[in-house]
Amino acid sequence: MAKNNEAVEGLGLLVLRLAVGGMMLTHGLPKLQRLLEKPDQFPDPIGLGPEVTLAFAVFAEVVCAVLIIAGAATRLAAIPLLITMLVAAFVTHAGDPFNKMEPALLYGSCSLALVLTGAGKFSVDGWWNGRG
Repeated sequence: MAKNNEAVEGLGLLVLRLAVGGMMLTHGLPKLQRLLEKPDQFPDPIGLGPEVTLAFAVFAEVVCAVLIIAGAATRLAAIPLLITMLVAAFVTHAGDPFNKMEPALLYGSCSLALVLTGAGKFSVDGWWNGRG
């Protein structure tokens, strides 16, 4: 019975990782294009400069999203994504209606869940941990 629960839990975490990582890429890939073309025209909500802010967002939304999809270093990869989503929700959209904050809060909640749980059985992390 415990083995079945582990498989179901792993499947649930796989679905979460694929959904969050895959959907995050739809936000990150346009930012990557922007980084290559016009990085100085990106919002700078915390005063790091538009280029640095955009580079951090691209790292979180592309590099970390791919790591999350694969389930590689998932807990660590989810941290920059969580930070990016908290900044988006509570700084960038601080004065906006809740529906503008909601997507960032949803992605942030999912990222926090992955920080707390890890990738699960069906992941690079799960494979690596199973070998040891």
